[in-house]
Amino acid sequence: MEEQSRLKADIWVKALIRQLDSDCITAVVVRSGDPRAGAVYLKTNDLGGSCRVYSRSYGREGKRVWSPATGDTPVPEDQADDYIRRQVKFDPDCWVIEIEDTAGRFDVTALI
Repeated sequence: MEEQSRLKADIWVKALIRQLDSDCITAVVVRSGDPRAGAVYLKTNDLGGSCRVYSRSYGREGKRVWSPATGDTPVPEDQADDYIRRQVKFDPDCWVIEIEDTAGRFDVTALI
């Protein structure tokens, strides 16, 4: 199989924000990282106190893989924020995108 081409992080983030906007899902860049290759964390927030954090990595043959960084079930927002703070300390070049997902429409598996 052919390796999936890797977009620069800032271009990928801009495309994500635009796609979510067209789907009427609010998303904001909470932290801008390295424009070329920064790690990306997605925080989904149901605005009721529960969140999920997803981290991006690359699996076999260069394919993007999204993993639930805070576990398979939603966590309280302060726990999600603590996780993100630890990641920023470890990697100050990372990106953090917060997605308001009150209707549960965001599907991380649909991301490129």
